[in-house]
Amino acid sequence: MLTHSLTLTDRVAGRIAEQIAQGFYAVGAKLPAGRDLAREFGVSAAVIREATERLRAQGLVRSRQGSGCVVLARTTHQGFQVTFDTGMDRAQLAEVIELRMELEGGAAALAARRRTPDDLQALRGALAELGRHLDDPERGVEHDLAFHRAIAQATHNASYRQLLQYLNLQLRQAVHTARSNTQRQPGLAARVHQEHEAVLAAIEAGDADAARQAVHQHLRNAAARLQLAPAGA
Repeated sequence: MLTHSLTLTDRVAGRIAEQIAQGFYAVGAKLPAGRDLAREFGVSAAVIREATERLRAQGLVRSRQGSGCVVLARTTHQGFQVTFDTGMDRAQLAEVIELRMELEGGAAALAARRRTPDDLQALRGALAELGRHLDDPERGVEHDLAFHRAIAQATHNASYRQLLQYLNLQLRQAVHTARSNTQRQPGLAARVHQEHEAVLAAIEAGDADAARQAVHQHLRNAAARLQLAPAGA
């Protein structure tokens, strides 16, 4: 299932990149809406989201919620890039969790120091939506990522938000793998949700150290549940 989804993502992202390179979509033009692209390529909305995230990471498009994707360049940027191979193996997954531990732990600590009432409202809303979809892996992934984006927003540091967006495809796959695994064990989804609640509680309390540790504990537990080499040990 995982390999099949990523193969579809490769094909769709590659085809759209070809269309951009050939001028079918001009620089400055908007790509069709996600539902239209899904219909054109005969794939799900999730595949289109992953494909456009890959194009954005390559510097071909800019995406903003509610405004779609705008073409930025006809060829990929040759700067720093994090590779994402088809079929993330266990070593790669462990590396992503380890990266998340430091990146998201730092973001949570900053969020605890800088969060505003609006930030807290966004965090509570994202976590409430996640709680309502604990038994739905696909929608759960979206709300899980939304919660972590809300933490990045609460740092009031644009670089955190941009870096998390850049790594969206890797984070999405890691979260999808973890949540799919959670569904196989009765009662585990609720315990994982409590780990997210602990992160929010520390941010609400303004306790930077506790927020960082709550993220670290959550991701260490995620690695253990997937029987990966201990991340951050």
